[in-house]
Amino acid sequence: MLMRTDPFRQWERLTQQVFGPEGTSFRPAAMPMDAYRDGDEFVVRFDVPGVRAEDIDLKVERDVLTVRAERAVETGEGVQWQVTERPRGAFSRQVFLGDAVDSERIEADYEAGVLTVRIPVARKAQPRKISVAVGRREVAEPVEAPREAVGA
Repeated sequence: MLMRTDPFRQWERLTQQVFGPEGTSFRPAAMPMDAYRDGDEFVVRFDVPGVRAEDIDLKVERDVLTVRAERAVETGEGVQWQVTERPRGAFSRQVFLGDAVDSERIEADYEAGVLTVRIPVARKAQPRKISVAVGRREVAEPVEAPREAVGA
């Protein structure tokens, strides 16, 4: 039989007794992510190994991207678990988008246990070159108020 010593096991059991198990719909487990900007888009990658593509749900609401996934418990008749360390159940993560992105054109791809979400930078937030005019003089000349309006 496999045995493993874990000094934090008792703490985890106490936490589960008080707050309930992690990975439930009431207390979803977090999924690790990386995020970076690549040119005119933000790329966010989530680790969700062992999750089927149809069990992944992405929603955008009020500038917040919510990613939910669920990995079902694989059990068979007569199975007696010896060790259960792999995360399973519900996973959730939220990413605040802000107004610098185009949330209408978000794309997602799932391959080899990694969910990749590509979020285009909004056209208004993309860097742009501003031309500088040479020799233009745009200093406004002071305008005098009519004498009747002064002190009236």
